[in-house]
Amino acid sequence: MSKQTAIRLPDETYLRLQSLSARTGRTKTFYIKQAIEEHLDELEDLYLAEKISAKIKSGKSRTFSLDEMERELGLDN
Repeated sequence: MSKQTAIRLPDETYLRLQSLSARTGRTKTFYIKQAIEEHLDELEDLYLAEKISAKIKSGKSRTFSLDEMERELGLDN
């Protein structure tokens, strides 16, 4: 099942999208969907990394060196 949503675009972006659509014969919806699908993983990763970074900076979480991890996992032979 799919859901519908609406967005507002700046005039310049809309005109570029409209032009691309006209030149290629594909719908504006096709390109909007494609752009979202291609970049959603990147945005999720970015926000997760920012959240983890904030936890580390605040002292709520910590990092481990490679040496520490190897010792913890028994791989320091």
